Amino acid sequence: MYAKPPTKDEAAAFGLTVEEAGGPDVEVWPDNKKAVNTFIAMATQWRIGMNGATGLDYAALPFVMRRTGVTTAEHDDVFESLRIMEDAALETIRATQ
Repeated sequence: MYAKPPTKDEAAAFGLTVEEAGGPDVEVWPDNKKAVNTFIAMATQWRIGMNGATGLDYAALPFVMRRTGVTTAEHDDVFESLRIMEDAALETIRATQ
C-alpha cells in the first residue's frame, strides 16, 4: 500500500510481469478486519512535516472508527493494531524516500 510497485523494467529483470512482481494478495484474518479497514480508511489522514509523513492524524480516528463499524468496546484493540500498522507504514515510506 505504501511501497512503490516495481516498474515494468524492474519486473522484467526477474522475468516477471508487474502484476507477478507485486507479490501475492494478503489474507486478512477476521480478528484484524476492522483494524485493517480502519487503517485503509485513514489513508488520507497522514500528518506531513518537513521530512514527510510523521504519523496519522488521530483527530479523524473517532469518525473513521464509527464509519468502519468499530464498537466502543473494540476501540482500544483497533487503536493498538492501527498504531502497529502506522509504524510499519512509516518505516516503508521512509525507506522509499
